[in-house]
Amino acid sequence: MSHSTLRARLTRSVAVVAALLTVTSVAAACSSGSDVTTTEDGKTVLRYEGTASQVTYPELAEAFGFYEKIELDWIGDNTSGPQSIQNAATGQTDFGGAFNGAVIKLQAANSPITSVIGYYGSDKQSFNGYYVLEDSPIRTARDLIGKKVGMNTLGAHHEFLVREWLAQEGLTPDEIKQVELIVVPPVNTEQALREGQIDVGTLGSVFRETALERGGIRPLFTDESLFGAFTYGTMVFRDEFIAENREAVADFVQGTARAIRWAQTTPRDEAVAKFKEIINARGRNENTDLVDYWKSPGVAGPGGVITDQEIQTWLDWLTRNGELEDGKFTTSDIYTNEFNPYANGTYDPSSGPNGEPVEEAAK
Repeated sequence: MSHSTLRARLTRSVAVVAALLTVTSVAAACSSGSDVTTTEDGKTVLRYEGTASQVTYPELAEAFGFYEKIELDWIGDNTSGPQSIQNAATGQTDFGGAFNGAVIKLQAANSPITSVIGYYGSDKQSFNGYYVLEDSPIRTARDLIGKKVGMNTLGAHHEFLVREWLAQEGLTPDEIKQVELIVVPPVNTEQALREGQIDVGTLGSVFRETALERGGIRPLFTDESLFGAFTYGTMVFRDEFIAENREAVADFVQGTARAIRWAQTTPRDEAVAKFKEIINARGRNENTDLVDYWKSPGVAGPGGVITDQEIQTWLDWLTRNGELEDGKFTTSDIYTNEFNPYANGTYDPSSGPNGEPVEEAAK
């Protein structure tokens, strides 16, 4: 296949995906934690950002009617975890979600936020891979010294995972600094890798699946290979909002936890069908093709229960990397499972979204 033909095919492919992932930009004015809107029937309105052509777990919870005291108000879409939690911290939204390392860094910058539920991670079916060309001489971490690794955002999941892998493979801090991390939009990553603009490309979900279908690439490592089934990101609220709206936060967490548990205990085809139903009904001019690439929740704990390890791993990393003062935080400073029904005794962790045995929920 000629270089020009390959470029043309890749250009068409990424153009299709780009159209699917077009993000609606919505500006939102800052508000204080006390500026809370309620509905006529007394429900607390929570402003949030979604993800184009995908269904978030809060949206799934709302579709199932799992919330009793809150109502969601979608103000637009966001594809950046650090920006999502920054918007929550400044009051542009009421909750957001990001990689736990980014959450800790924002807290270290004196942003009073607390993680309340895990919402994304990796398992055997859902993961991010760090890919090289099939004939690339790069085989080990040491081969990456002086090379370029492309990812969608710096200071978030992918940067932390790459640096963690390099460290686990024995590279020194000075050697790790010689690995160049650059921002490449997900829709352009495969093309940039095949054209030699980067040496390693971060690929997940639809981008990984379609790239593998075209062949000619291999994984250097995956995030699942580092920690196994592991929850990497959590949803956060401002501490002030939690203090002033405890019932609303508790309702949000219990409903979202039940939605996550539904996804964890429901056959994939049934989950995909439900996601498509929600997308088609909400009228945001979206395409449902991306949903077909959904494999599993990727959330380790039942209903998004957070574990100490999922936080301590990144506290240790930031301290080791000189970005966090030793002993500045304990895990309890970062998160709480207080409101999660699968952690506080309301539901048995082995139960489904309504407390039923998992065997019944999965039928």
